[in-house]
Amino acid sequence: MEIKSGDFVLLLSSDNKTFLIRVKEGKVFGTHFGEVSLQDAIGKRYGEVIHSKLGKPFILLEPTLEDRMMKVRRLTQIVYPKDAALILIKTGIQSGMRVIECGTGSGSLTLALASAVAPTGRIYAYDRREDFLENAKRNILETGLSDLVEFKLREVGEGFDEIEVDAVILDLPSPWEGIPSASRAIRGGGRIASLSPTYNQVERTVECLSEEGFVFLETIEVLVREILVRSGKTRPFERMVSHTGFLTFGRKAIRGDVLDEGSKS
Repeated sequence: MEIKSGDFVLLLSSDNKTFLIRVKEGKVFGTHFGEVSLQDAIGKRYGEVIHSKLGKPFILLEPTLEDRMMKVRRLTQIVYPKDAALILIKTGIQSGMRVIECGTGSGSLTLALASAVAPTGRIYAYDRREDFLENAKRNILETGLSDLVEFKLREVGEGFDEIEVDAVILDLPSPWEGIPSASRAIRGGGRIASLSPTYNQVERTVECLSEEGFVFLETIEVLVREILVRSGKTRPFERMVSHTGFLTFGRKAIRGDVLDEGSKS
């Protein structure tokens, strides 16, 4: 597939630095290896090479969802792909589903959610900060997924407009403030996921989830360690993406009080 003006490419340098850019006639992009004329990418295929004005090679790669999530313009901490992937799997979010995301931030997780529910689903993205929402809107617009996302400026305590949604994702400092609203919005058997950085937040969140009729509760931490592969001396990389947050999951029971225990056994 030939690269056209307006397409996004991931430029990969010889020292493994990456740049997510939109190709455009006449546009020049500055790098640590000199300026790159993006005009040179037009008509080439992903996987081919262009060179900077200093003669340094850059491979043209097709951006993945992970690339787009990691390269969003940030006004907040983002949800990392490692956590987003588990959220999608544990909540079963797929094409056609309706999902509420509260605490949209910079829109990194919104990208993953919108990709999962495409082409017929819907994401309702709530945040209490207008500047966060505007930034997230710009990030989503660049991916071509904006038709799947409805942004709403709202304090979580004011509740959600939607009912009978398939899942609610909470990324809030005080998730328990959004759990009653989530409980009213989720259909029977629907799923909830909450992200929190501390144990104290998790404890209170789980207590509130149980009180609101959620069952099959579990909390998980995802740690990712990269392996540095070299002939005869392969070992773990010195740095790793370790604690980014705890993920708490639950499912909505119509009559949670009939169960002796709300937690997963």
